[in-house]
Amino acid sequence: MDSKLSREPRRNLQTRATESNSTQWWARRLIFGVALSAGLVFLNYPLQSSYAVCSPSRNIYTVDDTAPRVECIAVRNARIARVGSYDEVVRPQRYFEGNNFFPRWLVDRLAVVRYTMVIYLHEDAILVPGLADAHAHVIENGYMNQLPLMGAASVQEVVDRIKTYIATHSDTLNEPSRWIEGMGWDQTKWPGAQFPTAADLATDPLLKGRLISLSRVDGHARWVSPAVLELMPNLPEQVEGGLIVRDAEGNPTGVFVDNAMDLIPIPPWSEKQITEFFDMTMKQALSYGLTSIHDADTKPAHIAFFQKLADAGKLPNRLYLMGNNGSAEYWGDTLPKLVDYGKHARLNLRSVKLIADGALGSWGAALLEPYSDDLATSGLMLSSPEKLERQIRRFWADGWQTNVHCIGDRANHVILDIYERILAGGGRNVTESRPRIEHAQIFTPADLVRIGKLGVIASVQPTHATSDMGYAQIRLGPDRIKGAYAYQTLLKASPQGVLPLGSDFPIEGVNPLLGFYAATSRLYVDGTSPHGLEGWFSEQKLTRAQALKGMTLDAAYASFAEHDLGSLTPGKKADFVVFDKDIMTVPYDKILEAKVVATVIDGEVAYGTL
Repeated sequence: MDSKLSREPRRNLQTRATESNSTQWWARRLIFGVALSAGLVFLNYPLQSSYAVCSPSRNIYTVDDTAPRVECIAVRNARIARVGSYDEVVRPQRYFEGNNFFPRWLVDRLAVVRYTMVIYLHEDAILVPGLADAHAHVIENGYMNQLPLMGAASVQEVVDRIKTYIATHSDTLNEPSRWIEGMGWDQTKWPGAQFPTAADLATDPLLKGRLISLSRVDGHARWVSPAVLELMPNLPEQVEGGLIVRDAEGNPTGVFVDNAMDLIPIPPWSEKQITEFFDMTMKQALSYGLTSIHDADTKPAHIAFFQKLADAGKLPNRLYLMGNNGSAEYWGDTLPKLVDYGKHARLNLRSVKLIADGALGSWGAALLEPYSDDLATSGLMLSSPEKLERQIRRFWADGWQTNVHCIGDRANHVILDIYERILAGGGRNVTESRPRIEHAQIFTPADLVRIGKLGVIASVQPTHATSDMGYAQIRLGPDRIKGAYAYQTLLKASPQGVLPLGSDFPIEGVNPLLGFYAATSRLYVDGTSPHGLEGWFSEQKLTRAQALKGMTLDAAYASFAEHDLGSLTPGKKADFVVFDKDIMTVPYDKILEAKVVATVIDGEVAYGTL
């Protein structure tokens, strides 16, 4: 028996009533048969796939305003059949009230056979709808985990991790020409906070001469070794939407930002690598309670890979893809539109991902004014406003949802201008098209108002706020920072009342409780912040109910799935998660201690036990 759950087989639920008139056994059996048949017809009862889950402490949070916290839910045929109290869900008395034809003992027996099993949660456990990550990178997360560099406190620590990787991978150790790739370095965490150089990757004899390419934590810069630079002898002076970092003599230092990364001749991933990366991510995601993931920036090869899995019924999670083939021109006609695709209807592709600018940490976010800590730059628009508008208009006209990466206030302003012009021209309205801005990180005060008036969905990642809060104000200054990471303001401005939350993993951790904690506390995981124990710009905190909705129903709305997912509402798919602690009430410092007991998708356990 699981320590967090207990089971009550149906035979233990039966109320034993004294049966009179034993000589009339045939009559009682006839009545029972008729009643059971009626129950099967009117209650649509399937023996094999129905059960109830109950919490004596009513710790089932539905994210449904009509019944926000209940005692029991019932699952039938992979969907939520009922929610409510024990009497409402487990016992169907209301079907027989006022009807004296059925004796009470028979009604009780009918209640028993409706569910194969009734499962009771431990008093400290809670049940919530299946959690969604509204912005993540599935394959890239597995890629990062092969050589993770997150948390490295210096260049030397990165070098040491590469040495350990080489020493523990015999194929790489014995084949010096083999590429070494990793992800997660962050120069803002190092002494001096300066970009590293290629020379740093040749200081140790084990690294010298090796082909090394390391992606920055935000994915918007790469740091390469001298051996890789030797493969690129004729670099251009300028790159549209990108930057080749150079020294005082004009020589490349080994860091390439945004579009300049395309110059690095990294070999493509094999199908075997993609499979390994995918399996690694799915294992993590399910263990943390993620039942849906919005894959932001899905390449054609990855789309084909996901389709193959969906066809075979081997997609363990729901995936909402944002297609991108990397072209600066229109490519919507090269992608298949997929709605509830595959054996289990878990794959969707009805949106595209465009990228307007870079990232704040690499001085690539496009700002209206220069950076406060580097007056020589205002960041990078990765594509011109004119090209972006041409693309967005074509995608919009062809029925694609457009999701645009915007971090800086200039990028957000440009994309809001484009959306405003398109919406003013008629055609598909904002509810039909549901345009999104991914990250929605830095806004002018006027644009914080305008995004709400237009009804554009802001898709945000709360852990970005807590990861960046140590340097964000240095980058932006005391005034501009007030329009950044403004989650409560964005939620209140939304006419639909939605603010889908994601992580952007692998840039941040896969565990959705990291985002829940960051959104509600605005604190580092150690409980501190630049503004003290109340949290960084605490007025922008989300309530726990808002954060849970952002990770469930709001994410469902942002993917056109609110009628099927996001809340424990009768008729919706039976996706839910059981935690061993009540994240809705425990102190902030206990939220990240919560562990997943079970992750359920389509009514079946995908991780843990029920």
